[in-house]
Amino acid sequence: MAGIVVIFDFDKTIIEIDSDNWVVDELGATDLFNQLLPTMPWNSLMDRMMKELHAQGKTIKDIEEVLKRVPIHPRVVPAIKTAHSLGCDLRVVSDANLFFIETILNHLGIRDCFSEINTNPSYVDDEGRLRIFPCHDFHSSSHGCNLCPPNMCKGKVIERIQASLAKEGQKRIIYLGDGSGDFCPMLKLNEVDFVMPRKNFPVWELISRNPSLIRAEIHEWTDGDELERIMLNLIETITIQDRNSNSVQLLSVDCKFETFPIAVHEPLMPALPVNQ
Repeated sequence: MAGIVVIFDFDKTIIEIDSDNWVVDELGATDLFNQLLPTMPWNSLMDRMMKELHAQGKTIKDIEEVLKRVPIHPRVVPAIKTAHSLGCDLRVVSDANLFFIETILNHLGIRDCFSEINTNPSYVDDEGRLRIFPCHDFHSSSHGCNLCPPNMCKGKVIERIQASLAKEGQKRIIYLGDGSGDFCPMLKLNEVDFVMPRKNFPVWELISRNPSLIRAEIHEWTDGDELERIMLNLIETITIQDRNSNSVQLLSVDCKFETFPIAVHEPLMPALPVNQ
């Protein structure tokens, strides 16, 4: 497997809209949502909205059908499938919820492309109501990050991923996101990593105002065409760099009197994609 981990936000990155708003709007609960929004945190509000929709007779099947209609750029799914076929470790870090994300990914046929989904937990209870809970239980304690919403600090998720990857040898991260909640995790990445903020979205604006805070290499994108092109170009670049680095170590001949560098050899063939 290539030493590349590609981490995707979900809403407005993999899909074109906010999945919470999409479900609420499509099921006719926008007015109630807007009425309750000032009174509680977003994550708690979504759990409340699922209760209200259930009371109105909306079923899990109704929610699933709405989720299957979410708009998505036609190049995003092929991009994800290609990155997976090249051996990249793909993961989701999202402030949506597990039921919404898995329903959509399964419908698109790409759930198996992802090794991990980090998001707010959810499940269907015995009454057939969807329950949504916070990733971090902010009722019992704070996660301590003032950049992130109380229910989830994506930066702490990235730190956990980085600690796990450190045990596996050198891995390089590509992080794609759009929202203000993606700023914190992008701050955690290192000089060998890459961030792909969506242009003219909140995280891009935050980075534009504070570019020196980001240590990773920045590559902005605007739509699915650019997402595919830039992400796959980065994967190709990293793969070639890693191959050439390994070749230097293997082909340098250290003799008693002289070390022959790689320059004396024939140029290496371009790196080829490795199917998983």
